[in-house]
Amino acid sequence: MKKIWNLLLDLVYKKKCYFCGKSKYSVKMCPDCFAKLSYNEVHVNRIIDGVNVYACAVYEKTLQKLIRGLKYHKQKELAYYLAKFMHEYFIQIGTHTSFQVIPVPQHKNRLKKRKYNHMELVAEEFCKLSGFQPNYDLLKRIKDTKPQYKLNRQQRLKNLENAFSVKKEKDLFMPVLVIDDICTTGTTMEEIIKTLKQAGIKEIVCFTASIP
Repeated sequence: MKKIWNLLLDLVYKKKCYFCGKSKYSVKMCPDCFAKLSYNEVHVNRIIDGVNVYACAVYEKTLQKLIRGLKYHKQKELAYYLAKFMHEYFIQIGTHTSFQVIPVPQHKNRLKKRKYNHMELVAEEFCKLSGFQPNYDLLKRIKDTKPQYKLNRQQRLKNLENAFSVKKEKDLFMPVLVIDDICTTGTTMEEIIKTLKQAGIKEIVCFTASIP
């Protein structure tokens, strides 16, 4: 019933594009604005403890607004567009491995404040496009860390030390694809990789929407 009501509202009040404000397509991100997103060349952005880290694009302009709208401004519908952007890049990597997709988890205190983990929404949409399975239970954030953007690399490493744990009763044998919105210094991925490897997980790929 709620979906029918929402469809009727969309017919009466056409959705405006979050980026250009036009209602021509009645979607949250119109095709014209999505086309403004540009990709990096497909290559490994960095290698952390033997694990490949890929990044779709540079964190600027339209992509920056897309990520910030989803992450901070409760524009949950934008999860589909970020997932689509990431999926189109991921296809070009050319891997034939079937992954379990793990979004970088939030601590329960931050989750309580924000109400949702934006990367879980992206993971859900990414898995619909890729056919992979999301896994929100394997990796948990057990330490309420400070915001990373204010810290230098050494402070980030200390801040994230022992921040994650793995539920060992979950699937440890299926390859893992860790996804996040941005990889700045790589310290978050570094700690996650260490935690996953300590739990016995061997096949890991890290994948982010952007880099600075």
